[in-house]
Amino acid sequence: MKTIVVTGVPGTGKTTIAKKLAKKLNYYYVDVNKLIVKHKFSEGYDKKRKTRIVDVGKLNRFSVNYIKQLKTQKNKPKGIIIDSHLSHYLPRKYVDACIVAKCDIKELNRRLKRKKFHKAKVQENLQAEIFDVCYNEAIERKHKVIVIDTTKGFNINKVAKQLGG
Repeated sequence: MKTIVVTGVPGTGKTTIAKKLAKKLNYYYVDVNKLIVKHKFSEGYDKKRKTRIVDVGKLNRFSVNYIKQLKTQKNKPKGIIIDSHLSHYLPRKYVDACIVAKCDIKELNRRLKRKKFHKAKVQENLQAEIFDVCYNEAIERKHKVIVIDTTKGFNINKVAKQLGG
């Protein structure tokens, strides 16, 4: 069973990539944001940044156990796609590929404003994209990284082929 994580700054298209790829490859899709709420991996709320504070350690322990559980099931899925801007924090030994969604800054700014992100959050995410935070952190963790620029869309067949599907 393959495990593919899809990461990137909010608004770069990671959820679109993850859902389309899961459908194309017939893999199990995991929305980490739902796990964070369901299993209370949040340590509180940052009012200034208007975001949950996530305990990445707890999230990773849960995710690793979840992956191990899926791999031992009788009717295990062909693969799993994990969708989150935090997914690249998973240990390399549990991840077969890490897709980093990227987007042109002007387009990302437009997308974040359309999603009604407040000004400070838009700036924070634009800076994270400019400095390639998700990409650099994925490389630091020695993931096999595939970068997908979603500025003008992307070809899911090409992505699937890169992953051997």
